[in-house]
Amino acid sequence: MDIAANARIYCKDGFYGHVTYIILNPITNEITHLVVQENVITYPERLVPIDLVISSSPIQIVLHSTKAELRKLPSFTKTKFLQSDLPSHMLTSHLMWPYIMSHAVMKTVETRSIPPDELAVRRGATVEAVDGPIGHLDKFVVDQANGHVTNLVVREAHLWGQKEMTVPVTEIDHIQEDTVYLKLSKGDAERLLKQVGNGRSAAAGSSVTHAGQ
Repeated sequence: MDIAANARIYCKDGFYGHVTYIILNPITNEITHLVVQENVITYPERLVPIDLVISSSPIQIVLHSTKAELRKLPSFTKTKFLQSDLPSHMLTSHLMWPYIMSHAVMKTVETRSIPPDELAVRRGATVEAVDGPIGHLDKFVVDQANGHVTNLVVREAHLWGQKEMTVPVTEIDHIQEDTVYLKLSKGDAERLLKQVGNGRSAAAGSSVTHAGQ
């Protein structure tokens, strides 16, 4: 099962929006939630359990819910309005005889609803080899039986003139919101890409031979 970092989301009653973050357990590499942004003017984001996924492809994910049901799920981003802790002489004020009326400066604080001990990985996160960046996160390949990530697909790996490459999850060192860090060097990744390419070529050759028999 592919969980693309920018997949289009469809509910039972039509198109809903896009994936903006993927929530996973960094210890087990298990994807637990998707953050889905609705395609409306206010662009609200919802925390969607991975269990709601019916099917997925490299470009879209279908959910077992309606749009109305999705709107009842918890918001991913919550905004709080707090009074600023600026010194009193910096607060705005105006004169209203016989009193001086002061207005406290309010500030907004945004928090995100990430489950405890889990991590939100942003779409388009940079993928770093030990000696520099090699591309951007395109998608996770997931074992549908247990929800664990098996591979990472990297897009725009210009070093090799390729549009994408697949990296086994065992080669991931650690993950942060904006960056996936690999155990591989750029040279290791290039050799891995060539091995995969040779394997595909061999498989294609076998198919041609079989077809000609």
